[in-house]
Amino acid sequence: MFHPQDVALVANFAEDLAEHASGAQLVKYLLIFAPAWHIWSDLREIMNSYYTDDLVQRAVILWVMALLVLYGNNATLVDEDIGALRTVVGAFMAARVTVALVYAISSFASWQHRPQARLMAALILVGLLIWVPLYFESVSVRAKIAVAVVAIVFQEASWIFTFGPWIKKKLRLEYSTAVDIAHEIDRLAAFFIIVLGEYLYSIVVGNPAAVGLNTGLLKAVWTLIIAFCLNWLYVNGDGSMTSVHPIRRSAVTAFGFFGLHMPLAASLLVGGHVCAMSAGVEELDAGERWLLGGGLGVGMLCLWVLAMLFRSDDEAQLILPKTVRVGMRLVVAVILALLPLVDEEHFNPVQLLSTVMGLFLFVTVWETVGGLMKGVKVYEKWDARNPPEKSS
Repeated sequence: MFHPQDVALVANFAEDLAEHASGAQLVKYLLIFAPAWHIWSDLREIMNSYYTDDLVQRAVILWVMALLVLYGNNATLVDEDIGALRTVVGAFMAARVTVALVYAISSFASWQHRPQARLMAALILVGLLIWVPLYFESVSVRAKIAVAVVAIVFQEASWIFTFGPWIKKKLRLEYSTAVDIAHEIDRLAAFFIIVLGEYLYSIVVGNPAAVGLNTGLLKAVWTLIIAFCLNWLYVNGDGSMTSVHPIRRSAVTAFGFFGLHMPLAASLLVGGHVCAMSAGVEELDAGERWLLGGGLGVGMLCLWVLAMLFRSDDEAQLILPKTVRVGMRLVVAVILALLPLVDEEHFNPVQLLSTVMGLFLFVTVWETVGGLMKGVKVYEKWDARNPPEKSS
């Protein structure tokens, strides 16, 4: 149930930004996206460490979902109405207090995690005090933005400080929290699919590409291919046949892997929404072009960094070395970010989407071919298709 709600939440944020494309609206988008991401991430961590699936835990999830409904209905209005801003901050603080209570109560039952759970609960409550100035109308907009940024950074730093391996040494803990690697990978992949769902949802709902064969349908298909390639690249990791996942490699690469997913999701969400939206319009204004190119460019940059966090153990066996193979993601990221600079009069939405799709298709083919083993053949003899000969 939680993931379908995420679909509606992030789609609402992206649609609001696309309709009012500007630098100020981009800042608002990032500042309302990050707290929503943290609420989802909090529940992911609780399920990782204290999963019981009992009535209390289900009630907690339902309560947090209700708070997200409140949050999502007011988040896009925070720059217009002080009441909406206070509601959003209140809903977020209530969700974080709930998480702090879960950590505090769980610390009584799990003595192995007690120091870290109580430290996390304390830091959450301290971090919530930073958000208080947002309630006051007398505080300027610039000051509120600065406060929100500081609060978001504090949340990230608190989580890294509390659950990193260094805290075990600092507090001389005999036991410390561990990561359910399979669960974490699965949940993050699920959220990535939710983001890609925005690409596909928007090219169907409302029939933007009707009727018959037209340029709108072409742009819708190009958007589908872009989403397909993004999923391919994400699932492919660094393209190695034998590699060590960032979560298993080291604490630094593990936290890098977790941390990169927020900018990855935020950027690809808005870039994909503009891609899909283009299927139903004849023209894209300058702001929408920058959201498309910049969003997809930053997303591709994040995918490149994610790939570099893997440790490849089969460099000598593949056609292309890892740096060259995944380095094409970085090249394409730069090109995508610069595409909006092309004159609109000589580069219509069909040409823009066709170019973007071609870049994603190219990098996907490049990595797939470069990740094949040396000596691979287009056609290999398949001897196993026939039953073995019986000995006489």
